[in-house]
Amino acid sequence: MRPAAEMKDFRRDLVSLLPKLRRFAMTLTRNANDADDLVQEVCERAISRSHMWNGEGRLESWVYAMTRNLWVDEVRKRKVRGTGSMVDIFDRDELNVEAAAEKAVYANQLQKMILSLPEGLASVFLLVNVEGHSYRETATILGIPIGTVMSRLSTARLRLAAMLSEDTERRA
Repeated sequence: MRPAAEMKDFRRDLVSLLPKLRRFAMTLTRNANDADDLVQEVCERAISRSHMWNGEGRLESWVYAMTRNLWVDEVRKRKVRGTGSMVDIFDRDELNVEAAAEKAVYANQLQKMILSLPEGLASVFLLVNVEGHSYRETATILGIPIGTVMSRLSTARLRLAAMLSEDTERRA
């Protein structure tokens, strides 16, 4: 069992990861409710299994890998139950930013573009380009070879560049 001070630090560090963890969960689930449920389940599991965290490496890598594994398990359960229907993120209004600032609007559009990428591309792009994980860390988190990370990242960047180009042309 961890000393109380270490457990307090662990929980504090976990709470600080919540915004990043939710963004990652959104790339996996494509649904705000499912993402929130997944984040809650991951936090519960991380706290109950904090004794398994050895303190080496990055806590967020450990938590992201746990998130991915829990989502894969959930998708399998849904396939078995036949309840694989999910609400498309673009049918929901929850990602709209009410701020009038152009920067906030652009960030919202970029987030939608990232989430419009297929799951594997969106997750790799988020982990490497937004969260700053190395290719190796990303490969470990997602359970894929490092070459696949590089390939997916390249494809994601090309697709996002094309989307941004189309968006710019539409505005002109």
